[in-house]
Amino acid sequence: PVSVTTSGTTPTESFTTTSGTTSSNFTMITASTITSGIPSSGSTSSTSGPIATSSAVTLPGSESWWLCNCTKAICIEDDIIQVVPIICNPPPKPTCANGLSPVQVIDEDGCCWHWECDCYCTGWGDPHYMTFDGLYYSYQGNCTYILVEEIDKKVDNFGVYIDNYHCDARDVVSCPRMLIVRHETQEVRIATVKQNTLQVEVTVNKQAVALPYKKFGVSIYESGINRVVEIPELKMNVTYNGLSFSIRMPYSLFGNNTYGQCGTCNNNPADDCMLPNGNIAENCEIMADHWQVVDPSKPQCTPGLIPTKAPSTTPTQPCTESSICELLWGSVFEPCHGHVWPEKYYSACVFDSCVLPNLDLECSSLQIYAATCADQSVCIDWRSHTNGVCSYTCPSDKEYRACGPIKEITCKSSQQNETSTKQVEGCFCPNGTMLYDSGVDVCVKTCGCVGVDKIPREFGEKFTVDCQDCICLEGGNGIVCKPHECDKQNKTTCDGEGLREVSEVNPEDSCCPIVTCKCDTSLCTTNAPRCSLGFEVHSHIPRGQCCPLYQCVPKRVCVHQNAEFLPNSSVFVDKCQNCFCTDEVNISTQLNIISCEQIPCNTYCEPGYERQPVEGECCGRCVQTKCIMQTANNSDLILSPGEFKNDPNNNCTIYSCVNIQNHLLSSKSEITCPAFNEDSCKPGTIAFLPNGCCKTCVPLDSPTPCSVRQREDFIFYKGCRSVDRVVMTECEGTCGTSSLYSAEANSLDHSCSCCRESRTTMKEVKLNCPTGHSISHKYVYVEGCSCQDTECSRSQSSELQDTEENDEGSTLDRIKRAISLTSK
Repeated sequence: PVSVTTSGTTPTESFTTTSGTTSSNFTMITASTITSGIPSSGSTSSTSGPIATSSAVTLPGSESWWLCNCTKAICIEDDIIQVVPIICNPPPKPTCANGLSPVQVIDEDGCCWHWECDCYCTGWGDPHYMTFDGLYYSYQGNCTYILVEEIDKKVDNFGVYIDNYHCDARDVVSCPRMLIVRHETQEVRIATVKQNTLQVEVTVNKQAVALPYKKFGVSIYESGINRVVEIPELKMNVTYNGLSFSIRMPYSLFGNNTYGQCGTCNNNPADDCMLPNGNIAENCEIMADHWQVVDPSKPQCTPGLIPTKAPSTTPTQPCTESSICELLWGSVFEPCHGHVWPEKYYSACVFDSCVLPNLDLECSSLQIYAATCADQSVCIDWRSHTNGVCSYTCPSDKEYRACGPIKEITCKSSQQNETSTKQVEGCFCPNGTMLYDSGVDVCVKTCGCVGVDKIPREFGEKFTVDCQDCICLEGGNGIVCKPHECDKQNKTTCDGEGLREVSEVNPEDSCCPIVTCKCDTSLCTTNAPRCSLGFEVHSHIPRGQCCPLYQCVPKRVCVHQNAEFLPNSSVFVDKCQNCFCTDEVNISTQLNIISCEQIPCNTYCEPGYERQPVEGECCGRCVQTKCIMQTANNSDLILSPGEFKNDPNNNCTIYSCVNIQNHLLSSKSEITCPAFNEDSCKPGTIAFLPNGCCKTCVPLDSPTPCSVRQREDFIFYKGCRSVDRVVMTECEGTCGTSSLYSAEANSLDHSCSCCRESRTTMKEVKLNCPTGHSISHKYVYVEGCSCQDTECSRSQSSELQDTEENDEGSTLDRIKRAISLTSK
């Protein structure tokens, strides 16, 4: 009898056979007659499935090998082969220490299966850990730590690490910031973009990558709210969403071969707090600090140092836990209680709500518990029960589902391959649509094409994108494009000043720019002129041109002394005029006219005064221009400078006015007549002197007075002579002459008269010339004579006196003397 067992299964039944006999459970054949198909020698029945073929061989006794369909061949003896089908009985279901359901694992023979407890480690919040074997603890370090590595290194460069940081201002608690997965040549980093959110970014070897990513045995993709790093060769996956992480690894490959903050995967929590030296710490908080790794960004972290004080994970003050934590025990999560007990998640939720009440970190405890339930095929829609505290917002084209597929069906995938009952929360395409592709996050109603513009297209649809004329075709690459063809355009020339060619977007075809003429004033050469006062620059651009034309146009103002005045405003010209700016325009200057009115003045002046302009005064002044004197009878006498006048009642009194260096001086002169005796005068000769004051006459003993005297004589003219003597007349006699002192002039006034003709006629006489001819000649014949005034020559004493008076230094003395004499 031969006994055969499989790992993790119950033994198969033992069979005893004898040579030449058969049973329904096996077939005996000779080794030399093994053929394909049903053997004919020594066999009346056959096994299920074909028999492996082989050439003639010699096999030692009791050696066995596998055939197809879980059938085993055993060499008995004497070329006798026993064919034994394997019968599998279900093994007993074990209990996993981490609280999860065990999984069925196919044996190495590929026929039977056995139960195994997967290595499942999670972390969330600030942060809380659940080891591979279900041991719960919290740890508040802010360094980078080993979550899991192999004790016996079987996989090259393998490990999972976490980067924690203090997520509150008091540095009391920590939160996960980055999850790091290493496998052979690749290092995957999933980092939180914003604190305490579900926004993360993925890099491979420090280079950002787009999801899904698959290279060198590592696959990275999105699954609901999570980013998943999957290593198919190791049958493991790591998820991270910014608030929580999970690591699932098969027991068959990693059982009893892990260390780190996730503990040893052996379904025994007793050794999960193992230190790097193999010792077991009294609690996992102490253990966790020993798994630091070198991180250049955190120089304060040094691996190997023993902490001086174990970090506290118990709130120092009692508090009332958040009502959100109570949901874990309530009816919302009750369907999961039989699969995963919520006690440890509740403790973590209470701790988060007490230590960091303002960060809403308690949501992470409910999230990781719901994810663990979903892993056990129990989906819980819990976010709607948190009154918006733990709400999750999806993009406008997606809708939130608490229970969605781990891998969403796309146009490029097949739904037939999806047999998993596990679900995950996240944002999914609405009903009636599906995701176009795992790498193209667009929901479509029909599976056509989606290009770089993320716009769904139907098969056969033509469109233009990135200046390519494209069509969506079924099969092949889907979208086929060719360069966009532009319509022919008329050539545009820009010849005017300031115009330049510019390419613009064609509103009818954005891929085909149109050339237009645009005005660029920087190219214009004409500058605006400087206008004179009262004018301003006006410009206009003629139709079809670019550069402006300038001209100075009147501003409709008045201009005076470099200033402009608006119409109806006052203008100061001088203080003697009231001026204002009018609306009337001067045609020649094109400026408004300034109208002025003279300030009214009193033009009256006293007799002897005239109004003359004076600088600084508007109306001038009354200035004395004549001398004003009073006669003996108190009447006014007004004389101009240089004028002399006798007193109307006394011819012997003479008034005069002189201007000496712009000073008017009046004088009064009294004429003193010489002694006059009428008895000594010839009768009929008494008369007044020219001054009208003094009398004169011809004395009795004076010569003959002025009269006509006749004489006869020949007249000679140019050598010719009158034939006879001719009677000719002449004036002969004496006339009066005087020299009187003038007080006004401070000199002697001379009066001279001559005896001269007063009446004459012309007479004609014949003259005989020596040549024998005669000429007629006219001569003057005096008919009457009289004394007539004439100019007297000035005496030497008078000239000397004038010379003295002309001296500028003696002017004042002469004035004083004249005044003195006048007053006398």
